[in-house]
Amino acid sequence: MDAWLQRVADVVWGPVTVVLLVGTGVLMTALLGLVQLHRFRYAWQLVSGRFDNPEDAGEISHFQALSAALAATIGTGNIAGVGAAIAMGGPGAVFWMWTTAIFGMALKFSECLLALHFRTIHGDGTISAGPMYYLEKGLGCKWLARLFALFAVLVSFGLGNMAQANSVAEPVQTLFGVPKYVTGLVICGLVFAVTVGGIRRIGKVASRLVPFMSAFYVVGALFILARHWSAIPTGLATIVHDAFSGSAAAGGFAGAAVAQAVRFGVARGVFSNEAGLGSAPIAHGAARTKEPVREGLVAMLGPFVDTLVICTMTALVIITTGAYRSGLSGADLTARAFDAGLPGLGGYAVAISIIFFAFSTCLGWSYYGDRSIGYLFGAKFVLPYRVLFCLLLPVGASIRLELVWIISDIFNALMAWPNLVGLLWLSPLVVRQTRTYFRDPARMYADH
Repeated sequence: MDAWLQRVADVVWGPVTVVLLVGTGVLMTALLGLVQLHRFRYAWQLVSGRFDNPEDAGEISHFQALSAALAATIGTGNIAGVGAAIAMGGPGAVFWMWTTAIFGMALKFSECLLALHFRTIHGDGTISAGPMYYLEKGLGCKWLARLFALFAVLVSFGLGNMAQANSVAEPVQTLFGVPKYVTGLVICGLVFAVTVGGIRRIGKVASRLVPFMSAFYVVGALFILARHWSAIPTGLATIVHDAFSGSAAAGGFAGAAVAQAVRFGVARGVFSNEAGLGSAPIAHGAARTKEPVREGLVAMLGPFVDTLVICTMTALVIITTGAYRSGLSGADLTARAFDAGLPGLGGYAVAISIIFFAFSTCLGWSYYGDRSIGYLFGAKFVLPYRVLFCLLLPVGASIRLELVWIISDIFNALMAWPNLVGLLWLSPLVVRQTRTYFRDPARMYADH
């Protein structure tokens, strides 16, 4: 079963999906006139809240929406995913992760703009948004919308729940000797305490947790890089060279061809920042604004923070310390690199980061799942979903999850297909709204 499912995962994450994701990102970048570069500074001004209007419809601020989305995307992919990409594709895979992130910024902009435009505001002020709504209202294709929502629910129970609980329980048992089921019960209580309050409480918690955990990890990485500063130029040159020439075998590293660098770099890059998969629009759709373009600009910062900053820190530590030649992969490779850079402390830094990253991912995906359940079956099923989501956390913490990871990976890719169909079909609307918004400076800088 494992072998058969792995073949399925290789197919759904194969060339078709990779080309569709990157190709759509390139197309949107061209149609929008490099919006991720030209409007980068303005996007940060929006995150700061300078132009927020508290009277606009929505449940959370721009910053809280970005934090909630980053809570779901900054996870084990930033640690284990980068380690796996370099181990399988060589240092050149990092270049293709960067490429995916740059074009992924245009994808995030487009999908989150659509989420705001087609969101549903309920009578109690709560909001439902995401690809299921623009697939139904914009594309007129309800069956495709329901398919996306179904895939999102399945991923939330696997990748967003049990797999993350296991990622926390493993290092806690190793470092502190705490039984896995105890860790699972603690996570269950903490996640329920946050998620029972919906996106408003998730947004508040994420807006405090995400900056702290990101800074903790980045500062640790920067300290190591400061000790290996002379190797950074060579490391960057190696990344660019190997992206187009392949990597030679060295030490325990078996080497990698250019095709491997592209495949694993793109796949792990998308896995890390989720651009084009359709998950982030569910959180960004709850933002307090009446301007879809504004939230699209805020959302496009996600791949920048997640991949171009945090993943790059991980990659440079792995390469500059020479750990990628060890023959290890995934989180083990990253832990080896940090331990080489900070003897006696590096492994603890990675383990603690995994705990924070995995917990935040649970929070983000619980919201994605409950909005998808609400779309499929109605609001009365949201609370039972939240309870079930939390009850599965101790289960995930206590069992081996290789099969869950593979199945979740499959449905994660399947989420992208209906979402990208919607993006391509509705791209004229994205372009039209963007051009209209930027033609009116008064609208850009108004807070009402």
